[in-house]
Amino acid sequence: MTVTARDRLIVGLDLPTIGEAETIVKALGDDVLFYKIGYQLAFAGGLEFARDLAADGKKVFLDMKLLDIDNTVAKGVENIVRMGMSMLTLHAYPKAMRAAVEAARGSDLCLLGVTVLTSMDAQDVIEAGYQLDPQALVLRRAEQARAAGMGGIVCSAEEASAVRNIVGPDMAIVTPGIRPAGSDPGDQKRVMTPADALAAGSSHLVVARPIVKAADPRAAARAILDEMRGAL
Repeated sequence: MTVTARDRLIVGLDLPTIGEAETIVKALGDDVLFYKIGYQLAFAGGLEFARDLAADGKKVFLDMKLLDIDNTVAKGVENIVRMGMSMLTLHAYPKAMRAAVEAARGSDLCLLGVTVLTSMDAQDVIEAGYQLDPQALVLRRAEQARAAGMGGIVCSAEEASAVRNIVGPDMAIVTPGIRPAGSDPGDQKRVMTPADALAAGSSHLVVARPIVKAADPRAAARAILDEMRGAL
């Protein structure tokens, strides 16, 4: 089956209320298939909304960045499988990843290991207690995710090419921090345009503010999809 730009664009519903999220989903219509729900919306009724989106035929990337003892991670993943989610993030710690992979075995849930947040630069990583620079830490976690049997990796598009060399052609590489040329990077420190991210090896692009905060979200999404099609 051919994977299209529509399969690869994930719109981040980084919004405070379900009403605002519903407005965006309605505005985007059939142009957008895939949505990300993270903490902000999850704690405002977003988990039920995620179930509703899945029931309506949309794909949902649940960005929960799980990290806990093995049993707790496994039980959480089992319930997320039952919700019909398409993607789920957890921090790329080997024990947590192995527990999640076992819990999701036999399902269609794609488990994604979060490497280094795109809001973090080298100084932020040092302050967090790591002795590696961001790229080296990303690559180590990518190796561990592959070894654990994860479905993919979340990383900056800047690291996508190096990660692709490690994980091979089949694992997903999901990149947030995507900004069309000329747009405001906001609080992201490592950003890239859609075309450049795909060329670097990203399989899926997460775009939030450039679409959900646009005066015309559907036009913004279509422009990004057109750029992605040109790159594919």
